Parts: sequence; C-alpha cells; structure tokens
Amino acid sequence: MDVMERELVVDILLVEDNPNDAELAIRALKKHHLANHLEWVKDGVAALDFLFQRGEYAGRSATLPRVVLLDLRLPKLDGLEVLAQIRANADTRDLPVVILTSSKEEQDLVATYQLGVNSFVPKPVAFDEFARTVADLGMYWVLVNRVPPDIRND
Repeated sequence: MDVMERELVVDILLVEDNPNDAELAIRALKKHHLANHLEWVKDGVAALDFLFQRGEYAGRSATLPRVVLLDLRLPKLDGLEVLAQIRANADTRDLPVVILTSSKEEQDLVATYQLGVNSFVPKPVAFDEFARTVADLGMYWVLVNRVPPDIRND
C-alpha cells in the first residue's frame, strides 16, 4: 500500500443520519484518538457506495474499515438492508458491523442477528453515557479486536 492509499484507509465507518448523534459520536472517538481514520456517511446508499467503492468513493483504497457503526433508521436504504448487502457480498461478509440505534424493538434485535450482525447496541439517551458507549465501541473494535488481514484487504 502506498502513502496516498494509507492516508485514505478508514478504521471506522459511521453510518448515521442524525447530525447530533454523529457529532457526539465523532467527539467521543476524537477524545480517545480514534477518529483520525473515520468516515461519516448519512444514508444507507452512501454506506454501500463507500464499502463497494462506487460513486464518489470509486477512487478510494480497497481496504475495508475495522468496523461499521450502523444505525437502523436511515434514509434511502435502511440499516437492515445495508447489513443484508454487506453479508451477501463475499468481500464484506466478515466485516465487523455494530448496530448503534435508538430502536428498542425486539424485532430489530432479532432481525439484525439473523442477518449476522456482530453486536447490537442501543443508543443511550444521556449525553455522557452515549459518549462513553461510543468510545468503548471504538476502543474495542479498533484497538483490541483482531481480524484476519484478508477481511480488510490489507
């Protein structure tokens, strides 16, 4: 991987349409130095374009992020469909995906696990708790968890 590609490698793909939740998540990750290689997209179509190098992301590095933090309620394409397409593609099938959502619906929890999600995390309502949860997720999936190199295309 050359220097330019290394600069474009993303560790966390944040898929969140709510700008307040996204800003809070980004701040929490920055506080723990985990946002240097973060990409924020606001809808399901943009998430898939990023992962599959389509549209405005056609020229980006083929390296996959270490984790996708995915909301369920998204414009254009909801989180369940994004997750289904991630799992249906051989190149992204094993990519760690964490659902980070305000949904408390049991059916959402069950549906995401049936589709192969790695973790389902309800968004805490309290600011401090939300920030702590996002920081903990970032630290675990970026710094602690290890995946085989072929999952990221490193």
